[in-house]
Amino acid sequence: MMKMRRLGWLLAGLSLSGIGVAAGQWLATPGEELSGGETTVHEVGQNAFSLPFANLRGERRTDFAVGNSFFKKNWVQAPASTTARDGLGPHFIARSCSACHALDGRGAPPVDLGEQPMALLIRLSIPGTPSKHAGVVPEPTYGDQFNNDAVDGVKPEGKVAIHYQEISGQFADGERYSLRKPTYQLTELGYGSLHPDTMLSPRIAPQVIGLGLLEAIAEKDILKKADPDDRDSDGISGRPNWVWDAPSQKTVLGRFGWKANTGSVAHQTAGAFLGDIGITNKWNPQEACTAKQDDCVAAPSGGKPEISDDLLRKVVFYSQTLAPPARRDVTSPQVLRGKQLFNEMKCATCHTPSYRTGALKGLPEAAFQTIHPYTDLLLHDMGEGLADGRPDFQASGREWKTPPLWGIGLFSDVNGHTFYLHDGRARSLSEAILWHGGEAEAAKQRFVQAKKAERDALLAFLNSL
Repeated sequence: MMKMRRLGWLLAGLSLSGIGVAAGQWLATPGEELSGGETTVHEVGQNAFSLPFANLRGERRTDFAVGNSFFKKNWVQAPASTTARDGLGPHFIARSCSACHALDGRGAPPVDLGEQPMALLIRLSIPGTPSKHAGVVPEPTYGDQFNNDAVDGVKPEGKVAIHYQEISGQFADGERYSLRKPTYQLTELGYGSLHPDTMLSPRIAPQVIGLGLLEAIAEKDILKKADPDDRDSDGISGRPNWVWDAPSQKTVLGRFGWKANTGSVAHQTAGAFLGDIGITNKWNPQEACTAKQDDCVAAPSGGKPEISDDLLRKVVFYSQTLAPPARRDVTSPQVLRGKQLFNEMKCATCHTPSYRTGALKGLPEAAFQTIHPYTDLLLHDMGEGLADGRPDFQASGREWKTPPLWGIGLFSDVNGHTFYLHDGRARSLSEAILWHGGEAEAAKQRFVQAKKAERDALLAFLNSL
């Protein structure tokens, strides 16, 4: 014990690149490298997001493998000899789940301006009072999502054009930076003009890790973090989104999607099959064709439904049981200093580091795990700079769910890019922080005022997650 104390005293007197380190900050919390508790895998590189829960056993791994197959392989146009995979479209943006979630990771906006997005989709709606099942009022001609591809004999809904404006700024120490602000335009419309009050919301495909663990967090543990009236006067007023969940046929707490507009992995998966690939399923039995899209309505079907209940269940199971990878460099002095700064700058107020999961029916592997996702799963006003102006259930046009940060330091390893935020506008973690506003404005300003060595330490911590 005396040796450990002496080591702590010695370390407390050291500094890193001009950063003083307070006593106790050099010691990592036992087990914090295990992002998903016993489900955690120790993997880096391209497969870091593609492995099953470490505690998944026996035939459960067989179900995972089948779900993996149907997540990754392309669907084809009906009718086809490949009856288990036909029914693509009529409208779609991707031919498989993995086309957007490549290697179970994060999508990116197009690099070339003339390229059509795939992993970046555009939600649509118009003002009005939605049904409790929808959360939005769909655009009357194009529905609630714009699809820029279609099967033979059906017109694509159109194309997406993205333009960026560079916005320059500088940190308090004089180092300059540039942010890119995107604007979106829908062109070459296949079915006529959009409603004049159409609202657009770009959404990038996020990494798919740890979803079953997030689903297993007890509702009460999420709600106790909510403070919609900012009663503690800290400027942070996270609030829940209450959404319709088709599998349970009831209103539930939203946990998934960029606006927490989905309450379960099953609902999210089934909705993506229909909206992104055009595959009907038991919770979405009708093709997503509007009354003005005659060719879409007349297109052949791949069955009713086009994915069987059993295969859908296995894809849901696969999505639930993709394991979070372990953190790296948790005892690095720079990373530990960054962890201290993450808390001092109040980043952890919204990016809640840890939870203890509860029981989740059908997924015992996720139960009673100490996990480190760095999210509160609540909605926060992120300011006008990030606003899409489009409400979704209770989420306003300025609110976004706090995204989990686990795995964020491995995006480059898995997907070969470092594009962040809901639309991929940020080209680095530093840019992502600098886009924070609204409730996060004070935290951003602390980052802007910090010394370079402190900024580097904070980024090193984030890259360890």
